[in-house]
Amino acid sequence: MVTTSTVDRTNLAQWHDVLAPYSLGYRIKLLGQLGTRRLQEALEPFGLTPFHWLVLCCLWQEDGLPTSSIGDKLQQVGGTLTGVLDRMEERGLVRRERDTRDRRIWRIWLTDAGRELQDVLPPLVADIREKSMTGISDADRQLFSQLIDRAIVNLS
Repeated sequence: MVTTSTVDRTNLAQWHDVLAPYSLGYRIKLLGQLGTRRLQEALEPFGLTPFHWLVLCCLWQEDGLPTSSIGDKLQQVGGTLTGVLDRMEERGLVRRERDTRDRRIWRIWLTDAGRELQDVLPPLVADIREKSMTGISDADRQLFSQLIDRAIVNLS
């Protein structure tokens, strides 16, 4: 049995960079949680969640995507996405239609209400991004984005 008195604390010093709250992973998680919290606050008046925002972003860029394509883009499993799409459909933001060439495929289309949010929500999210990047140069923002993308690829 290991007790507090038997732990070699000098040995832990070599792992300082991987121990919370100092580790990069922990700080990235914290940044994500804080960003998600601010996004939830911004979306709450619209009755939306951060996941709704992600689905809307996909459809604003390419309307009529198959459900599986949205899941692939967002790296989400089907069951979770199905529930989100159910709620979005109930709210009148999207509609589902069977693919005319393959009836196994459901395509997701924006409604007028879903399209109208494209003029309202991106500026709110841009404000959150700007607040998080206060004091960080454009060059450092680009580098940060590139480094995050590289780390995601490395772990994918």
